[in-house]
Amino acid sequence: MPTKPSPLLCELHAHTTWSDGALTPRELCDLYGKRGFDVLAITDHAPRGTTEIHAANYDAYLRDVRTEALRARELYDLLVIPGLELTYDDPDPTRAGHAVAIGLRSYVDVSAGLDAALASARAHGAALVAAHPYSPEQLATATRGTGAFGARPELAGAVDRYELFNRHTLFSWVAAAGHATVATGDFHRLEHLATWKTLLPCPKDEPSVIGYLQSKRPTYLVRLEDELRAAA
Repeated sequence: MPTKPSPLLCELHAHTTWSDGALTPRELCDLYGKRGFDVLAITDHAPRGTTEIHAANYDAYLRDVRTEALRARELYDLLVIPGLELTYDDPDPTRAGHAVAIGLRSYVDVSAGLDAALASARAHGAALVAAHPYSPEQLATATRGTGAFGARPELAGAVDRYELFNRHTLFSWVAAAGHATVATGDFHRLEHLATWKTLLPCPKDEPSVIGYLQSKRPTYLVRLEDELRAAA
């Protein structure tokens, strides 16, 4: 008799020392592997400030993530998926937007604008998630000026899912709009481990995870704060 797969515990948005994270890829994989996660997407910024992924270092970044992915699967049975956070900043926060491109294995330049970057990442097969998508009403008190996805409804067709939770921040407008959702820790430092996460009911391999995220099928969101703090 066919059975449904056990849901995979996923961190779909995480940063390392390749951009503005505190841990190396190896340290990040060890952290999530020892905590029993099934899937970790490493999604460093491209570009942002002085620490970033750019065209000249992208191949080295990808090799590093691949090396740690092989080690993590052997040690922890942790599926590590490479990606980038496409980081389009603008003085006008209603034009600025970040998107996590999960499974991306080609460098995508955001200098031509957010729309072009999203189209390029989609053409390369990545699953695209609108990151910390503030609504225009939230921007006055937002910690990040990324309001493009809230201000521009037409961008819904350019991504597969939206973050309903980023760490502990709820983007309730996303649910009200009926968008497909995930929850992420947007990991930069250890305190970002114990936050909202995503459970995916699919097989534990990269094509299945990417395909599920690209679909409109339901995800399950869970807050693991108490459990992870107890294990720390």
